[in-house]
Amino acid sequence: MAHDYPHHHHDGRHGADRGGYGRLFAAGIALNLGFVIVEIWFGLKTGSLALLADAAHNLGDVGGLVLAWAAWAAARLPASEHKTYGWQRGSILASIVNAVVLLVAMGSLGWEAIGRLQDPSPVAAGTVMAVAAVGVVINTATALLFMRGSQRDLNLRGAFLHMAADALVSLGVIIAGALYLWQGWTWIDPLAGIVIALVVIAGTWSLFRQSLHLLFDGVPEHIDLQAVRADLTTLPGVVAVHDLHVWAMSTAESALTAHLVCREDVVIGTVLREARLRLHRDFAIDHVTLQIEHDLCADHCDATLPHGQR
Repeated sequence: MAHDYPHHHHDGRHGADRGGYGRLFAAGIALNLGFVIVEIWFGLKTGSLALLADAAHNLGDVGGLVLAWAAWAAARLPASEHKTYGWQRGSILASIVNAVVLLVAMGSLGWEAIGRLQDPSPVAAGTVMAVAAVGVVINTATALLFMRGSQRDLNLRGAFLHMAADALVSLGVIIAGALYLWQGWTWIDPLAGIVIALVVIAGTWSLFRQSLHLLFDGVPEHIDLQAVRADLTTLPGVVAVHDLHVWAMSTAESALTAHLVCREDVVIGTVLREARLRLHRDFAIDHVTLQIEHDLCADHCDATLPHGQR
């Protein structure tokens, strides 16, 4: 078996460290956690379910930032004799826990909002709008912290998109408050709470589904397995590819193993080097293990494979 080295592990010398993203994650978490406390306080004081729903949403986003920070930090931890992949998979487990907690919280708030919709009560719309306006500022500022890194790092891109979406949700709360002040619609606040809960549940369900998929070694959604197979098959001297497996080592790093059937005259080092370059360039896969086989045994190898792997 031939291993394709070197692997590009995050060891403190890559872009994430150069950008000081550890400090940016800490700043973003502190800002948003402080805002969640403010939202809960004023949400309970004013009786605004829209504000409480947004607080629950933002609390989930604090957890999301913590998870993104954990994934960033886990990629820097060295492997050991007992944990040959290190602690990278912990970010996947944490994302599932975060999704379940958020789904339960938003389901409870949504149920409460439905009950409140049948018997709406006045809210302090001015206070709700002021607090939500602070949320727009904080969420936008947090998103901007990760905007530059989001162009080259999927983990940072997720943090950026999540916080940008939060700014839009807080804007929705402001609109609901404005409609209440304008028309006096007491039902607009619980309705806004229901809408926000549904939007968050939809997004969180996607997070839960993807995390569960990765936990069971599913192919990451941003990787097209057939495209990977086609790319490897077109390598010089490669006549077939089988036993191709791609899975997530963490929420930010993928691994690949495959058998490459090559002509007898192929230069193995050249094939491995070109395969590594293509997988890194086209699919951002850096942890690669390849086994080279000669085409003389290709028919025999193919006959022994299960139908789904040929």
